[in-house]
Amino acid sequence: MKELGTRLKNAREYLGLTQEDVAKLMGVSRVIITNIEAGIRKVSAEELSKFSKIYGWTMEELLEGEKEEKIPMFARTFSELSKEDQDEIINLIKFKKMYKDKKISE
Repeated sequence: MKELGTRLKNAREYLGLTQEDVAKLMGVSRVIITNIEAGIRKVSAEELSKFSKIYGWTMEELLEGEKEEKIPMFARTFSELSKEDQDEIINLIKFKKMYKDKKISE
């Protein structure tokens, strides 16, 4: 349980959120977040689902501790780009996928 609490704390800090921010988003007190992160309090399935939505991790990733850190970083920085740059990146992703699919089928 302590490992989950550590993962939740690390995910929160990575996103630049305070315990108070997360508590408000989840509709609980900050003390509950503190106790969960410290491994003192168990996390319910409903709470785990809320953490998952807030942090952008699947519940499985939160429980098992495996997460590709590039995805949240990309999502945050992508939204800061101009519409033109976003379209260019999306087209590059589509091209890369099409190229990869073509190579696999050969």
